Amino acid sequence: MQEDRSESSKSWLERLAQAFSDDGPQDRKELLEVLRNACREQILDHDALQIIEGAMRVGDLQVREIMIPRSQISFVEIDEHWRSFLPRIIETAHSRYPVIGESVNDIKGILLAKDLLKCLLEDGGLDGLDMNSILRPVTVIPESKRLNVLLKEFQDSHHHMAIIVDEYGGTAGLVTIEDVLEQIVGDIEDEHDADDPEEVHIKSMGNSQFLVRALTPIEDFNDFFKTALEDDEYDTIGGIITQLFGRLPRRDEAVEMAGFTFKVLSADNRRIRLLQVTPIR
Repeated sequence: MQEDRSESSKSWLERLAQAFSDDGPQDRKELLEVLRNACREQILDHDALQIIEGAMRVGDLQVREIMIPRSQISFVEIDEHWRSFLPRIIETAHSRYPVIGESVNDIKGILLAKDLLKCLLEDGGLDGLDMNSILRPVTVIPESKRLNVLLKEFQDSHHHMAIIVDEYGGTAGLVTIEDVLEQIVGDIEDEHDADDPEEVHIKSMGNSQFLVRALTPIEDFNDFFKTALEDDEYDTIGGIITQLFGRLPRRDEAVEMAGFTFKVLSADNRRIRLLQVTPIR
């Protein structure tokens, strides 16, 4: 059994090496094409290809392209009473919160929600909370910092969050190590990110056009449109469409399949989000 696995692994490596032999790729564009061909020939797994492409893309992205903007950040004020900010922490369920002084441009540090639990066990509980004593250091970075550099800094410093400042030194947003990793491996969901069970995956737009979420299960798509798409390799309609393109498509790109035209209405640098589906007449 062990020998079978070893031979299988060796075969995979040899086949991939063959793809790079002779006239190998001369630049990154050619390298990506070789990898995509390897995926189409089932030498390389599709999920592995997406991770490789994501890792290569990270070096091109700046933090401003993925940051959470200032307007969407849940701040805690340095002198705010715990009875005021604790309900907000419970509602948002984040693990880290920037703590501000006189304004959102005056970042004092980072509050870890778990540090509040320690205070509960101390004499006086949260009524004796000294916010300054439990704040963690804040990492401040410019909007132009590249993600691959930031990821290395996160690894070296063991920090998980950074505050992003604009050219004038004002708070522009924040970014977490999870945000960076999602650019490589796709969305990292936890129990608070679960989809709404009542969320509609397919919606009619009239004129025989439909809005379809890319995360729609293939089985649901088949039931709705009376099609027979295979779900052996992919679970969602977005997975099939991405495979048809052989790459991550851009907005407004379209492809035909199973008697329908699939037009990409929304996509980011990690995945398709929304499709317009129209029957071919």
